[in-house]
Amino acid sequence: MSYSILMIFVFLFGLVIGSFLNVCIYRIPLKKSIVNPPSGCPGCGNRISIYDNIPIASYIILRGRCRHCHQPISMLYPFIELMTGLLSVAVFVNCYPDYGQYVALFLFVSALIVISFIDLSHQIIPDVISIPGIIAGLLAAIILNISSRYMIAWYDSILGIIIGGGILYAVAVGYKMLTGKDGMGFGDVKLLAMIGAWMGWRAIPFIILISSLTGSIIGAATLSLSGKGLRTRIPFGPFLVLGALIYLFFGDRIVSFYFSLFM
Repeated sequence: MSYSILMIFVFLFGLVIGSFLNVCIYRIPLKKSIVNPPSGCPGCGNRISIYDNIPIASYIILRGRCRHCHQPISMLYPFIELMTGLLSVAVFVNCYPDYGQYVALFLFVSALIVISFIDLSHQIIPDVISIPGIIAGLLAAIILNISSRYMIAWYDSILGIIIGGGILYAVAVGYKMLTGKDGMGFGDVKLLAMIGAWMGWRAIPFIILISSLTGSIIGAATLSLSGKGLRTRIPFGPFLVLGALIYLFFGDRIVSFYFSLFM
């Protein structure tokens, strides 16, 4: 199979997975099964037919509305499908020709997408994703460790879990001791432990720096526009996810550029 055909297949595969991620994002916070019953319209409850469940294409054909009740369908659905398809291609390009690494890392990226959008909508990070994600990251390091850029050694994974979770745990406990209030949820602690399991301890400082910078900038803008001041709660999980994705695809280049300025 030629490389260009593989790229098309990988993109289409990402679109299909993105459709499944939409189901996870919607149902997991509601504690519903992600496999049963089949997908249905949240408005009228009618089951979505196979021909109305084609990623992106069905949204365009139906003009963003349910076939039965004509209730508008959120643009997040095709957006998440497209984003997952593009990230599938990005992971494949960086892992090619190692298909095992592609499958493992795309599983990790898919989990990050689900966590990010659930945290944005509900301000929770489900343990049902983060805790198995920690275990999966460690297993991937043990099984797929081939001393490459993308798969780390098992001891780096363990250190990533301890350091990633430990840093945010210390911040959360310290903040509560000083202020008497919860400043950070323990879901964020488990999320960074999961990221550390997949990416190793060396990635943690970079990810914390990027997520803190982007969180501060976007958070300040959100607080200003909302008009609610410090009463507005801003989930930190999506910024940790953003930092992890930036490190995954560009971390080596950014770090090399940074050190080249001083050497």
